[in-house]
Amino acid sequence: IPFSLFRRRLLLLRIAHGGGNPLLVAAETLNPSSIPAPIALPRRQKDGGGGGGGEERVLISEVAVRGKDGEPLERPELEAAAAAALRACRPNAALTVREVQEDVHRVVESGLFRSCMPVAVDTRDGIRLVFEVEPNQDFHGLVCEGANMLPSKFLEDAFHDRHGKIINIRHLDQVIKSVNGWYQERGLTGLVSYAEILSGGILRLQVSEAEVNNINIRFLDRRTGEPTVGKTQPETILRHLTTKKGQAYNRAQVKRDVETILTMGIMEDVTIIPQPVGDSNKVDLVMNLVERPSGGFSAGGGISSGITNGPLSGLIGSFAYSHRNVFGRNKKLNLSLERGQIDSIFRLNYTDPWIDGDNKRTSRTIMVQNSRTPGTLIHGGDHPDHGPITIGRVTAGIEYSRPFRPKWSGTLGLIFQHAGARDDKGNPIIRDFYNSQLTASGNAYDDTLLAKLESVYTDSGDRSSTMFVFNIEQGLPILPEWLSFNRVTARLRQGYEIGPARLLLSASGGHVEGNFSPHEAFAIGGTNSVRGYEEGAVGSGRSYAVGSGEVSCRMFGPLEGVVFGDYGSDLSSGPKVPGDPAGARGKPGSGYGYGVGVRVDSPLGPLRLEYAFNDKQARRFHFGVGYRN
Repeated sequence: IPFSLFRRRLLLLRIAHGGGNPLLVAAETLNPSSIPAPIALPRRQKDGGGGGGGEERVLISEVAVRGKDGEPLERPELEAAAAAALRACRPNAALTVREVQEDVHRVVESGLFRSCMPVAVDTRDGIRLVFEVEPNQDFHGLVCEGANMLPSKFLEDAFHDRHGKIINIRHLDQVIKSVNGWYQERGLTGLVSYAEILSGGILRLQVSEAEVNNINIRFLDRRTGEPTVGKTQPETILRHLTTKKGQAYNRAQVKRDVETILTMGIMEDVTIIPQPVGDSNKVDLVMNLVERPSGGFSAGGGISSGITNGPLSGLIGSFAYSHRNVFGRNKKLNLSLERGQIDSIFRLNYTDPWIDGDNKRTSRTIMVQNSRTPGTLIHGGDHPDHGPITIGRVTAGIEYSRPFRPKWSGTLGLIFQHAGARDDKGNPIIRDFYNSQLTASGNAYDDTLLAKLESVYTDSGDRSSTMFVFNIEQGLPILPEWLSFNRVTARLRQGYEIGPARLLLSASGGHVEGNFSPHEAFAIGGTNSVRGYEEGAVGSGRSYAVGSGEVSCRMFGPLEGVVFGDYGSDLSSGPKVPGDPAGARGKPGSGYGYGVGVRVDSPLGPLRLEYAFNDKQARRFHFGVGYRN
């Protein structure tokens, strides 16, 4: 092959960053008619090696790096960077076109140059190979379009030390990858779709984020899976979604929305399917919903913690009707009746989990209750001439609750209570068989209007977490005979994982100031207080403090073993309760218990069976459902 053709190939070869995307490598060619006339070749070699495939080699006497105009570069470091990128092109080396082309690619791939053109020049000393390079512009600014979710600080940090320096395409490529990674890590659908260098050293990035075009709700039959007409109002579902029309499509956010809809309790299954909208970057979300039955009747049974004697006296039966989706707006209606040998409770609750027109997720509960419960916690005791005392209460009230900070929620309520004591024949009484008064007013019934404020903190739903509850109740004496008092209570529970075991520490306490009913005193002792004692057997007072610690460990399957210890005290406040019911019954006022137990997980919560000893060397079994208060 004559040197004239080799020279033409060198002149034709030009790798450049051109047009739009600076990451796009384009090849520019020249018209062969513009190539100069052939020049005689003084020296030439033929590649006999296997790698060259018989390509013509030309001996190069000198290799140089120059600017696009053939003049030396203004910045020596750029010339050094281009020279360092060369691998095959060295003085006194015999080169093929392919080897020169590969070195051109290496110069451009260094990221500092917009273009690189090799030019062969005949000189008296031989052929001089000059790489004419065009450096990128200096970086003077960044324009990012379409990045609605990406924090501006993310890109500011990526380019904070680049101002006034040559734009490095390799660095830009790393930034683009990190931007795409930011979207991927957060479950967002977004990427850098276009990049270019504008005049004046301005970088322009175009980010494409998938945008939610519309959210469509479709109800499916729970048996056939076919589309059907749903009972729930679509706006009731949509208001619970954090994903809104016009927002960036966030897979993690959509997953949380699915969980939110399931926690409403009215859906059996929820799926959200994204569907592209034409050629745009928008998606439609199709929400498939399978509704649960709205309501029905149920029956069951349980154990009353206030009755401690008799083989079956603590058993109660229950019958209830519930409707979990009243008017198709997720409002809850519950009616229940519980009946035992002594206990009887009728409840009517109507709850709106999210009040219409409220943007703070405020819920409202209206409740009415009529109950008769054992008075043994405060006024219990064996007496041959008197039967057990029961406490009758008629209660009605309204409560508002809402989350006000992450992990914090609050409740504000107003409750009216009409309560009094009755003997075993149902007759109202004002004193027990120890001559302790049973009401604060001296009448057969005490009337109280309570203003309630409660704050709850929970950091997770498992037992290795923190829970704190603070409650204030104030009796409002709107009428002279209504009771006036202030009651403050607090509960704290903290769990720790210690290898295969779990340590659970809990504490609770409270105080009442003012004129209150004796049966409203704090009862200490029992399954949810100090184990090893009967319910309320440690004491009852205006104040109390109870602490507990237990270590549990999984044994096998759902079975868990527990070792525990409890302590409780009325803080010497027993005599301050009207009538001193604890002193009349000789309750110690403080005590501790310890023991072992087993627990089994169930749909109702842990079933607890515990065997405890107290400081009086007495022992007893305790059975409970759910975690201790």
